[in-house]
Amino acid sequence: MTDTTHYQSPTRAVLHYVTAVIIFTLYGARVCPFIDALPTAVLFIQTATVFILLYFSRLIIRAVKHDEASLATNVGLFAIVGVGFAGWYSLLYDFPLDSNLKVIFGITLLGIVINLDLAISNARHLSKHNISKNQMPDQIKPLAGQIGLGAMFLTVMVTVLLGLVVTKDLLWLVEHTEHQVDIADIDSILKEFIYVAGVVLVYIALISFNGSALVSEQLTRQTNAMTAAASGNFEEKVPLSQAGELSVIAYYTNKMFSDLKNSYDEINRTRDATIVGLSTLAEVRDNETGAHILRTQHYVKALADVLKRQPKYSNYLTEETIDLLYKSAPLHDVGKVGIPDAILLKPGKLTDEEFTIMKTHAQLGADALSITEKSGDGIAFLRFAREIAATHHEKWDGSGYPRGLSGEEIPLSGRLMALADVYDALISKRVYKPAFSHEKAKEIILEGRCTHFDPAVVDAFLACEHTFVDIAQQYKDEDVKAA
Repeated sequence: MTDTTHYQSPTRAVLHYVTAVIIFTLYGARVCPFIDALPTAVLFIQTATVFILLYFSRLIIRAVKHDEASLATNVGLFAIVGVGFAGWYSLLYDFPLDSNLKVIFGITLLGIVINLDLAISNARHLSKHNISKNQMPDQIKPLAGQIGLGAMFLTVMVTVLLGLVVTKDLLWLVEHTEHQVDIADIDSILKEFIYVAGVVLVYIALISFNGSALVSEQLTRQTNAMTAAASGNFEEKVPLSQAGELSVIAYYTNKMFSDLKNSYDEINRTRDATIVGLSTLAEVRDNETGAHILRTQHYVKALADVLKRQPKYSNYLTEETIDLLYKSAPLHDVGKVGIPDAILLKPGKLTDEEFTIMKTHAQLGADALSITEKSGDGIAFLRFAREIAATHHEKWDGSGYPRGLSGEEIPLSGRLMALADVYDALISKRVYKPAFSHEKAKEIILEGRCTHFDPAVVDAFLACEHTFVDIAQQYKDEDVKAA
């Protein structure tokens, strides 16, 4: 089955051909009668037959080529039919040469303006349905050259046609006026001149508007794609058009977006691999399993997804920010690599002195990530990772560590991780305690509302507690070890 999505709607073409029939009939019957005895209805039928033939010839060529015929082909077809039409009138009605030339040039001029406008409309249509293809155009016809050539050809045709109109009418006046020129005759010449010039000007205005719309639409798509790319979205493509150099610009713009997306994806993969490597580095020195890292990052995302529905956080917690929180959460305990094994791996409860040393892991992690962040020139996920590492042990009432921050002095990233980390520690088995149930962990968290935890984060936890249970079930320690 032939794909017809690249064919434009026939409505514009039909309107053009119907309008041409009316214009030609009015000219031949009222403005400058070809034959006084020829009824308007007969002229209309003859003209309509000619343009119906032209329209169906256009459709046949398109069906054979599986594409729209070129502008030159369509104009040539009008010229050939114009010659035939003039020859027919010459045989039937003994038309003089100047009248035949007016018929030929008139139909050819209509062919130029009609097919030029339809060619522009087709280019606009194709540009909307050619997004998936990004092949370098084989033959580039400079847009300025096309416009210049079309304008020059149109000017020549208009000049010749108007010259024929004036010359024929002046000769008629000389031949048929013996003494003083009748005002009615002059009015007739002016009427014919104004009619032809008016029709041509209307078509030129239509073509100019259509052509400017083609360029404007292409530049708008280019601008929209550039704007999206500036926001990190490289998926939007610029449709290729047939507008000369603009198609080349569209091709290279899409190629640039594709290359940028590949580079962007590679950077993200490198970032994710770095996060996994750093978090694994802390994990292998700790008694906690990799499941803890997976669970806590999913808890953080679940809490953020709930909080973003609140007006207070909706602007901050964008999809990009939530993704950065999710990706950087595994680095919350990276500072533990600086804690001595005797303390980090101690099977029992830590002494006060040992716990004081253990608490330094938050600042150690923040310092290490801060150095990396500076060398990375403000990479966003490193900023979130540093915030989380530094503040996930801070408490809402200011009794946490390492800096004793309180309330909203604690970054939201740290407040989210604080609840996620404590919840996971409560439901996990440790050498010094059994694993608590979800209900027990929930009870302890509720007790810590407004003291340990941000009340808004606790409310978000209550709204998605079933998600927490599902995450804990999906990433159980035994499953991760087995994997």
